[in-house]
Amino acid sequence: MNIVDLTVRYGSATAVDRVSLEIPPGTTVGLVGESGSGKSTLAKAIVGLVPIASGRIDGVDPRRRQIVFQDPYGSLNPRMTVGASVAEGLGLPRADRAAEVRRLLAQVNLDPALADRYPRELSGGQRQRVAIARAIGARPELLVADEITSALDVSVQGAVLNLIRELRAERRLSVLFISHNLAVVRYVADIVAVMRAGRLVEVGPTDQVVGAPRDEYTRALLAAVPNLGGRPAVTR
Repeated sequence: MNIVDLTVRYGSATAVDRVSLEIPPGTTVGLVGESGSGKSTLAKAIVGLVPIASGRIDGVDPRRRQIVFQDPYGSLNPRMTVGASVAEGLGLPRADRAAEVRRLLAQVNLDPALADRYPRELSGGQRQRVAIARAIGARPELLVADEITSALDVSVQGAVLNLIRELRAERRLSVLFISHNLAVVRYVADIVAVMRAGRLVEVGPTDQVVGAPRDEYTRALLAAVPNLGGRPAVTR
């Protein structure tokens, strides 16, 4: 997918300013930056949740772009069971939905029996996996993951990050992984894009950006992350 000169405005304020970014098939691009840098606005523009003032997005049909948000409880209908939430966007005959829901829950390492539970009965990590299952059920070519691990415990973060890596490999997904945490992005991303005040200030292979950053802002972000040489806990 190619994002070309994308601009998003809220009234007179420019939230995303002429951003161009390529997300190759089967690749995870990590988008990092401080709160208010425009990351989430870019994510919402990609999936059509906010209007684009100018620019374009090429290469992936809008119907093949899905997003998973930071707060899975807020994105799941509390009145619907897990199974109903996952089945909602499948586009399958009713008779085929239950089996596909079970398959999707198993694919995100959840017990298919949880299909009969409600979101309030699950842990935060389980709810996030349900949100991912619902997103991949729509058979996307691009998955936008917007701060999906920031509200989770460290041990659960590792499991969710591993899941994203597995799904990318199995489905040849393009992934835009948004985070303020460069240590997390380093673990999951092939390419890193650094955003500041609505603009991209640096883009490159992860090891290059982390190991030899060119931009002063990237160096400041790196300096703010303790023990960057380590990796997130990898557990299930």
